[in-house]
Amino acid sequence: MSKFTRRSVLKGSAAAGAGIMGGTDLLHFAKAWAQASQWKPEAGAKLKVLRWKRFVVAEDEAFMAMVQAFSKATGVEVEITNESFDDIQPKASVAANTGQGPDLVWGLHSLPHLFPDKVADVTDVADYLGKKYGGWVPSAEATCKANGKWIGIPVAYNGGYMNYRTKAMNDAGFKEFPKDTAGFLELCKAMKAKNTPAGFALGHATGDANAWVHWMLWSHGAYLIDKDDKVSINSPETAKSLEYAKALYETFIPGTASWNDSSNNKAFLSGELYLTSNGISIYAAAQADAAKGDAKMKAIADDMDHAAYPIGPTGKSAQLQLCFPILLFQYSKVPNAAKAFMAYMMEAEQYGPWLTAAVGYLTQTLSVYEKLPFWTADPKRTVFRDAGKYSLTAAGIGHMNEKAASAIADFIVVDMYASYCTGGTDIKGAIAQAERAAQRIYR
Repeated sequence: MSKFTRRSVLKGSAAAGAGIMGGTDLLHFAKAWAQASQWKPEAGAKLKVLRWKRFVVAEDEAFMAMVQAFSKATGVEVEITNESFDDIQPKASVAANTGQGPDLVWGLHSLPHLFPDKVADVTDVADYLGKKYGGWVPSAEATCKANGKWIGIPVAYNGGYMNYRTKAMNDAGFKEFPKDTAGFLELCKAMKAKNTPAGFALGHATGDANAWVHWMLWSHGAYLIDKDDKVSINSPETAKSLEYAKALYETFIPGTASWNDSSNNKAFLSGELYLTSNGISIYAAAQADAAKGDAKMKAIADDMDHAAYPIGPTGKSAQLQLCFPILLFQYSKVPNAAKAFMAYMMEAEQYGPWLTAAVGYLTQTLSVYEKLPFWTADPKRTVFRDAGKYSLTAAGIGHMNEKAASAIADFIVVDMYASYCTGGTDIKGAIAQAERAAQRIYR
């Protein structure tokens, strides 16, 4: 097997434009890799891959260039199907239950744990990549392991942080973004008073809503389950987090209760929204349009910036970042081709340039890639670099398993905050609903 050092990782990312978009260097590498790979695709293999729809055009282009190079090098025909964030889990569940559909699903959060008995053991792929590239980020490993085996490969994180307009923040009386939740609430109040409001998704937005409400819950020292997997949502800390969230919600732009994962992107770029929790896709889209001569988008890109989640009453960072695991179904008739694809996705010669093309929308799960130079080339993207490193799993302080995966898939925490913030119920009622929902899963 050819060797890739830390130096080659950095060199590969620096040549992203020529290597990935030009195609010849990538294809040359893919052919050499295929010849040496321990996973030899089945004769006549055709591979079906289901993935989430892209939010950054350059990432999608780089991904498809990688797919084409893999296909040409291995002879494996690869069919890519794209679905929205919210449609990935239902379609994967149907495939798991019927035993037919895509071979690979590149999904969200803890998807493999929803049907751990239906997915293949990919420990060989995980061990190969982990040993080669400096080890896995702890939360990524925890997200994709069950009973000591890897049931998925954590391809990347989508780091979600504060996206804001700098002038609006300054006009509200703040020279820098607040570092604690008390200051953050005051900023949102002041921005609303200046008619430059904030807004955070409270609908069933798999990425955006789950990210900020879990930060809200955990930053106040509350969790859906405790370290022993006992339901612990009914607590004074949860009540305090709900009170804070309600005060924050009162500063929001109208309509957030029905937002999906693309709603805040659209509102921000239209000039209606000035502060939200999101990946770097808003900034990336504005930059891309600015490069085409769009003056309005250039003004937004130049004016906006990003910041980490403010620290809550616990005094510690607490965040849930969106992991993107890829799983292989046991029913697949081409497991070798699938494993080859999974391993190839994360090899330095293509993963570094691909991550670079994603301009911060994707964050590494293998430690060596945090050294990629593009993370610091633009200071506005640097905060996203360590998203995986600082993230907990979807289970919080509990254990990642099928129950934890079901709880986040059912939007238990999101619905608790939405119910109280929108006036659907009082604090006790909102907590009670969440507690009952969690107990049905953890009984």
